[in-house]
Amino acid sequence: MKYIQLLENIKGPIFSLQDLKISGLKAFSSQLSLLADEKKVTRLKNGLYVIKSREDIIKPEAIAHSLYQPSYISLERALFHYGLIPEMVYGVTSVTPKTTRTFHNDFGQFIYRHIKKELFWGYRSVEVDNQFYLIAEPEKALLDFLYFNRWRIKNEDDLVEMRFNPDLATILDQKRLADYLCLFADEKIEQLVSMLCSPSNK
Repeated sequence: MKYIQLLENIKGPIFSLQDLKISGLKAFSSQLSLLADEKKVTRLKNGLYVIKSREDIIKPEAIAHSLYQPSYISLERALFHYGLIPEMVYGVTSVTPKTTRTFHNDFGQFIYRHIKKELFWGYRSVEVDNQFYLIAEPEKALLDFLYFNRWRIKNEDDLVEMRFNPDLATILDQKRLADYLCLFADEKIEQLVSMLCSPSNK
């Protein structure tokens, strides 16, 4: 496989060995190692690479999706994306029915929290610049966050410290939130949602 063939056959910035196989390219590990040494590709993990000349269009969320599947963007990263919290968090946070993992590479930190299979839903697909990823709907991102933090949130003061958008109740789809909340069937999460969406928190 020649570098020009790689550029012609792989349209996005991220590619795997499986992508090469599907596109009809034959690549040996020694060839990919040479391309990495020449700074033409960057290795994310075994069998997963980024084309260096396309790094300017890369989406961290797409890297997160490619690194560990199945998974979808959620928690702090998704909350920030939807304007539900004010500050960008360090690292890309996702949930997965697989084991909790963290990856570090040239593009940052990618954090995966284990969630039980029964709660692995409530996400949508995004495709941009030949990159694909899954992200939680805003209501599910909030519930995922409360699910993982429910025991360290003791009262309304703890919620205030998390600096949720005061217009959260109007931003979220209340019917969808209620439907999703029923599927969680967790009294503590119900209490936290009630506190967040009450008029006193506006």
